[in-house]
Amino acid sequence: MGTDMHGFIECRWDRWLDEDDRRWERAIDLAHLYNGRSYLAFGSLFGVRDTNSFRPLADHRGFPPDLSRDAFTDIEPWSPDAFGASWITWAELAAADRDEVANEVDDCVHEYRRSPDGTWEMYGRNSSLARFAELSGLTDPHALHRAGSTYPEGTEWPDGDRLFRIGRLRRSHAVPESDWGAVWSIMRTLSKVHGDEGVRLVVWFEG
Repeated sequence: MGTDMHGFIECRWDRWLDEDDRRWERAIDLAHLYNGRSYLAFGSLFGVRDTNSFRPLADHRGFPPDLSRDAFTDIEPWSPDAFGASWITWAELAAADRDEVANEVDDCVHEYRRSPDGTWEMYGRNSSLARFAELSGLTDPHALHRAGSTYPEGTEWPDGDRLFRIGRLRRSHAVPESDWGAVWSIMRTLSKVHGDEGVRLVVWFEG
C-alpha cells in the first residue's frame, strides 16, 4: 500500500481588517491541482517517505492552530489514519532554492537530452531503461533500476543527442514544475491579493 497526500490551499485577508477578523479560509482542494504520488517530492517538501535526499522545507509542523473553520470537515474522516500533517506558506516556497543539490547520489540514472541551444536538460529518472541497459551492460532488473548505487557519481553514457548520467538531483527535479505547476500557479496568483504570507498549503498523508 502506498502513501497519498491530501490537503488544500488557504488564504487570509490581512488588509483593512482588525486582528480578530484576520482568519484563514479554504480556497481550493489540492486534489484539483495535484494527484501524484512522488515520495521524492513528499520528502523534499514535508519530510515524508524520502527523508535523505533533501532538507525538508516544512517538516511535520502539524495542522496550523488557526486552521480555517470548514477544514475540520475534511480532516475528521481521515484523522485515525492521517500522519505527517504540515503546512507551508507561499513566502517559504517562493524563497526556496530550487537549485539546491541533494545530499546523496540518486539511485536512479538520469537521462538528459540536448536542448536547441546545445545545453543538456534533464529529461527523466530511470527513463529509456531499455536503451540504458544496452549502453551500460546491466541485465539484472534490480541493478538496472538502482544504477546510482552501482556506478560512481559522474559516470556517463553518451548516446547522440541523449546522455545518461549518475548524479545528484536538484530540488527543482524533486518537485518538478510539470507536476506542481498548477499548485504554484494558484498560490502565486492568490499571493498577489493576500500577500506571500497570506497564502499557505496545508497537507496530511495517509497510507
